[in-house]
Amino acid sequence: MSIARICSRAACHRPAVSTLTYVYADSTCVLGPLATYAEPHCYDLCADHADRLTAPNGWEVIRLAPDPAASGPSDDDLEALANAVRDAARPLPSPSRESVPGAPVEIARRGHLRMLQDPGSTAADTTEQA
Repeated sequence: MSIARICSRAACHRPAVSTLTYVYADSTCVLGPLATYAEPHCYDLCADHADRLTAPNGWEVIRLAPDPAASGPSDDDLEALANAVRDAARPLPSPSRESVPGAPVEIARRGHLRMLQDPGSTAADTTEQA
Protein backbone atom coordinates (compact mmCIF):
# COMPACT_ATOMS: atom_id res chain seq x y z
CA MET A 1 0.00 0.00 0.00
CA SER A 2 1.42 3.35 -1.05
CA ILE A 3 1.28 6.30 1.33
CA ALA A 4 2.03 8.91 -1.36
CA ARG A 5 -0.95 10.29 -3.26
CA ILE A 6 -0.92 9.94 -7.04
CA CYS A 7 -2.21 12.17 -9.83
CA SER A 8 -6.00 12.11 -10.29
CA ARG A 9 -5.77 12.08 -14.09
CA ALA A 10 -6.65 8.80 -15.75
CA ALA A 11 -3.69 6.48 -16.47
CA CYS A 12 -1.23 8.80 -14.69
CA HIS A 13 0.64 7.15 -11.85
CA ARG A 14 3.09 9.96 -11.00
CA PRO A 15 3.12 11.44 -7.49
CA ALA A 16 0.82 14.40 -6.89
CA VAL A 17 2.37 17.80 -6.12
CA SER A 18 -0.64 20.15 -6.46
CA THR A 19 -4.33 20.21 -5.59
CA LEU A 20 -6.97 21.57 -7.97
CA THR A 21 -10.27 22.91 -6.67
CA TYR A 22 -13.17 24.31 -8.70
CA VAL A 23 -15.16 27.27 -7.36
CA TYR A 24 -18.29 27.02 -9.51
CA ALA A 25 -19.95 30.16 -8.10
CA ASP A 26 -16.99 32.30 -9.25
CA SER A 27 -16.11 30.30 -12.40
CA THR A 28 -12.62 29.85 -11.01
CA CYS A 29 -10.08 27.02 -10.85
CA VAL A 30 -7.67 27.23 -7.91
CA LEU A 31 -4.40 25.31 -8.24
CA GLY A 32 -2.29 25.31 -5.11
CA PRO A 33 0.18 23.21 -3.16
CA LEU A 34 -0.78 19.65 -2.33
CA ALA A 35 -3.48 19.69 0.32
CA THR A 36 -2.76 18.04 3.65
CA TYR A 37 -5.70 15.65 3.26
CA ALA A 38 -7.36 14.21 0.17
CA GLU A 39 -10.76 15.88 -0.18
CA PRO A 40 -13.60 14.31 -2.19
CA HIS A 41 -14.15 17.33 -4.48
CA CYS A 42 -10.51 18.22 -5.05
CA TYR A 43 -8.13 16.74 -7.59
CA ASP A 44 -4.47 15.97 -6.95
CA LEU A 45 -2.22 16.60 -9.95
CA CYS A 46 1.36 15.73 -10.82
CA ALA A 47 3.79 18.48 -11.90
CA ASP A 48 3.21 17.89 -15.65
CA HIS A 49 -0.59 18.02 -15.45
CA ALA A 50 -0.48 21.04 -13.11
CA ASP A 51 1.72 22.96 -15.57
CA ARG A 52 -0.52 22.13 -18.56
CA LEU A 53 -3.80 22.93 -16.78
CA THR A 54 -6.26 25.01 -18.80
CA ALA A 55 -9.67 26.24 -17.67
CA PRO A 56 -12.96 26.15 -19.58
CA ASN A 57 -13.89 29.22 -21.62
CA GLY A 58 -14.88 32.12 -19.38
CA TRP A 59 -13.19 30.63 -16.32
CA GLU A 60 -10.19 32.05 -14.49
CA VAL A 61 -7.23 30.02 -13.18
CA ILE A 62 -5.62 31.09 -9.92
CA ARG A 63 -2.24 29.50 -9.29
CA LEU A 64 -1.08 29.69 -5.70
CA ALA A 65 2.68 29.31 -5.53
CA PRO A 66 3.98 27.46 -2.48
CA ASP A 67 6.06 29.52 -0.07
CA PRO A 68 9.57 27.98 -0.12
CA ALA A 69 10.23 29.14 3.46
CA ALA A 70 7.13 27.32 4.71
CA SER A 71 8.20 23.93 3.39
CA GLY A 72 10.54 23.15 6.28
CA PRO A 73 10.09 23.49 10.00
CA SER A 74 10.27 27.07 11.26
CA ASP A 75 11.93 28.33 14.41
CA ASP A 76 8.47 28.64 15.99
CA ASP A 77 7.73 24.96 15.26
CA LEU A 78 11.01 23.83 16.80
CA GLU A 79 10.52 26.04 19.84
CA ALA A 80 6.96 24.74 20.34
CA LEU A 81 8.23 21.16 20.12
CA ALA A 82 11.00 21.84 22.65
CA ASN A 83 8.50 23.46 25.03
CA ALA A 84 6.13 20.49 24.72
CA VAL A 85 8.95 18.04 25.53
CA ARG A 86 10.01 20.20 28.48
CA ASP A 87 6.44 20.34 29.82
CA ALA A 88 6.00 16.59 29.46
CA ALA A 89 9.22 15.94 31.39
CA ARG A 90 8.17 18.07 34.37
CA PRO A 91 6.83 16.09 37.31
CA LEU A 92 3.18 16.60 38.12
CA PRO A 93 2.53 18.70 41.20
CA SER A 94 1.47 16.55 44.13
CA PRO A 95 -2.23 16.96 44.80
CA SER A 96 -3.15 18.39 48.15
CA ARG A 97 -6.42 17.77 49.94
CA GLU A 98 -6.61 21.43 50.94
CA SER A 99 -6.72 22.66 47.33
CA VAL A 100 -10.27 21.42 46.62
CA PRO A 101 -12.27 20.09 49.54
CA GLY A 102 -14.26 16.96 48.75
CA ALA A 103 -12.42 16.26 45.47
CA PRO A 104 -11.03 12.77 44.78
CA VAL A 105 -7.29 12.41 45.27
CA GLU A 106 -5.02 10.67 42.77
CA ILE A 107 -3.09 7.91 44.56
CA ALA A 108 -1.56 6.00 41.65
CA ARG A 109 -1.01 6.38 37.91
CA ARG A 110 -0.21 3.93 35.11
CA GLY A 111 0.08 5.48 31.65
CA HIS A 112 -3.04 7.53 31.00
CA LEU A 113 -5.04 5.74 33.73
CA ARG A 114 -5.38 7.17 37.23
CA MET A 115 -6.48 5.56 40.50
CA LEU A 116 -8.52 7.98 42.57
CA GLN A 117 -9.22 7.73 46.27
CA ASP A 118 -12.67 8.62 47.51
CA PRO A 119 -12.35 11.76 49.69
CA GLY A 120 -14.31 10.10 52.49
CA SER A 121 -12.07 7.01 52.73
CA THR A 122 -8.64 6.68 54.31
CA ALA A 123 -5.52 4.95 53.08
CA ALA A 124 -6.27 2.03 55.45
CA ASP A 125 -9.68 1.54 53.76
CA THR A 126 -8.00 1.36 50.35
CA THR A 127 -5.52 -1.33 51.42
CA GLU A 128 -8.24 -3.43 53.06
CA GLN A 129 -10.28 -3.45 49.84
CA ALA A 130 -7.35 -4.68 47.77
